[in-house]
Amino acid sequence: TKRHYSLSARIVAEVVTRTSAGNYALGCVQENGFCVLYVGRSDNDLARELHGWVGETARYKAFVFSYARDPKTAFAKECENFHDFGGTERLDNAAHPQRRAEADWLCPRCDCFD
Repeated sequence: TKRHYSLSARIVAEVVTRTSAGNYALGCVQENGFCVLYVGRSDNDLARELHGWVGETARYKAFVFSYARDPKTAFAKECENFHDFGGTERLDNAAHPQRRAEADWLCPRCDCFD
C-alpha cells in the first residue's frame, strides 16, 4: 500500500514537489490503515489541488497521491480509483469523475459518457 501523509499545508508542500498532473485520495487513518473517503485528480498542478483541501473538512485527515504522465492518464486513474473504492455508494464523491470539457476521454470501467 502507498504511504499516507497528514493533510496539512506543510506536508503537502514537503511531499508533492513536482508541478504535475496527478491523482489523490483523501481519507482518515484507522487501525487497519488508510481509509479512502474521496478520490480526485488534477490535470496540471496536483500540489495546488491538494492545498485546496487543507482544512476544508475535518473528515479528511490524510492523503495519498501519485503523479500522472498527462491529464488523460490522470482521468483514467481517477475513474479506476472511483470504481475500485465503491463509487458514490461508498465515497464522498457526489458523481462519477468528469472529463475536461473539450475531451472525448472514456471511462475505462463504465459507459457513462456514451
